Amino acid sequence: MASVKEKSPAKSTSAKKAPSGPKYPKETYMYWYESMQLMRKFEERAGMLYGQQKIRGFCHLYIGQEACAAGAKTALTKDDKWITAYRDHGIPLALGTSANAIMAELFAKQTGCSKGKGGSMHIFDKEVNFIGGHGIVGAQVPLGAGIAFAEKYNKTQNLCICYMGDGAVRQGAFHEALNLAMLWKLPVIFAIENNGYAMGTSVKRTSNVTELYTLGEAYDMPSEPVDAMNVEAVHEAVARAAERARAGEGPTLLELRTYRYKGHSMSDPMKYRTKEELESYKMRDPIEQVRKTILDNAIATEAELTEIDKKIKEVVDESVRFAEESPYPPAEEAFKDVYVQQDYPFIME
Repeated sequence: MASVKEKSPAKSTSAKKAPSGPKYPKETYMYWYESMQLMRKFEERAGMLYGQQKIRGFCHLYIGQEACAAGAKTALTKDDKWITAYRDHGIPLALGTSANAIMAELFAKQTGCSKGKGGSMHIFDKEVNFIGGHGIVGAQVPLGAGIAFAEKYNKTQNLCICYMGDGAVRQGAFHEALNLAMLWKLPVIFAIENNGYAMGTSVKRTSNVTELYTLGEAYDMPSEPVDAMNVEAVHEAVARAAERARAGEGPTLLELRTYRYKGHSMSDPMKYRTKEELESYKMRDPIEQVRKTILDNAIATEAELTEIDKKIKEVVDESVRFAEESPYPPAEEAFKDVYVQQDYPFIME
């Protein structure tokens, strides 16, 4: 079995247990709090704007899943590559893409990070090594393996973290990518954001295999489940996987057990789950957990966190103003960025 199993902690010979205290520096906790709050408030506003028909088309919100992005960010380097599916607003926000550029993209404006041509499902930002959201279920998984292949071919120390939903693991491309990634020992972290439902179908109704991390065992790939409602747990799991990748030991499969508070998309009435189920997950909200850790350990005061909340509201408000005042792309933009201009060194007779 290739599952990563934690070693049992050694028994203490001391009668008294030392106080736990915070595990990470203040800067890390403050980044987690601010980053996840920005994702949450940005997505809440996006949902409101969708209801006002200022955002159209598809829109998949990341509310509840913020720790999957924030925890990984602190475990990786700025040169590592990121790729995901179409629930893709949160990750670039965690990486530093401006809220203005993402909101403008949702509004289909020329100032958007994909020039207003991609919309909600196709956010890209080369500057922060975010290789995009992808609208075809599972299509990003072999792309993630390919990005990792390029890093290995170029002999860098970089890796690719490739996110997918629990529905994507039923696609053949997922298994093909895992097979080649393990065969070639590619520096890739496959991260399943298991929020419990593929659109409106629960994990239990899609396969006999519901412990999704065990799918990696078919390829002898190190694999483990992660409590992704806890940002510290995500950070630690991604850090372990990154260490193996940089050491040339190949890929890891992480099952990030998370939950989305909203529907699959804005058109989803969520009739397939109970209010009790939703509330049980909200009791373990990732932002509230970090907030509690910060306050309990005097990392920051309530007033300081309130000031951060105020700043985030201003950032989101500004992103909406920026998007509303930005122009739509001109008609001729429809013919740009379709093909790559290539000058061949030969002439066809």
